[in-house]
Amino acid sequence: MAMQENMQQVYQRLRQAANRAHVPWEAITLVAVTKSVPGSAIEQAWQLGIRHFGENRVQEALPKISSLPPGITWHFLGHLQTNKVRHVVEHFQLVQSLDRMKLARALQKEGEDRGKVIQVLLQVNIGDEKSKSGFHPDEIEDVLVEISTFSHLRVLGLMAIPPYFPDAEAVRPYFRKMNGLFRQICIPNVQMEYLSMGMTHDFEIAVEEGANMVRLGTALFGERAD
Repeated sequence: MAMQENMQQVYQRLRQAANRAHVPWEAITLVAVTKSVPGSAIEQAWQLGIRHFGENRVQEALPKISSLPPGITWHFLGHLQTNKVRHVVEHFQLVQSLDRMKLARALQKEGEDRGKVIQVLLQVNIGDEKSKSGFHPDEIEDVLVEISTFSHLRVLGLMAIPPYFPDAEAVRPYFRKMNGLFRQICIPNVQMEYLSMGMTHDFEIAVEEGANMVRLGTALFGERAD
């Protein structure tokens, strides 16, 4: 069974990376990224023990969520348009891609309307890339101070997608910078629980540099169509 073998390899690599980082590997949350993955494969991964799944597109995600076990924790990972906020708030447990104040205000309003506290991670544009969304590292503290006053948003940490390099080792300085940013934050009503960084290409280095949440698709499900 290919997926079971893939999972065993991923867990072995996670354990080894965690050992190098001197942290318990069980403390690292594995989010299976299911963009372009059929519901049957997601259910198989669920049966094999994965509990956290991440989707990038609202329209693709909703049919899957409605047909899969209710115990799944769904993470929204993609760029979120404000007109899709109500769907995400209704169906996802964590928004990892809070990347601008306009979205923060839209999530706050939706939370107020529903009487629901929405859990989020701030997306940091750690490489200051024009092609990627997210807050600049220098503005994170001010953004967190402002969002900490929002009654229906709860920040649980940070997320980043660093620049891609063929040699994964080249991304280490970006992960290290993210961890430094994560650790220096000390703001009332803001609890830094998760540092979400690292994907199939570089997750071991991310763990070595402090990630406690990784987002893996190809390593679990194989190559997929976009």
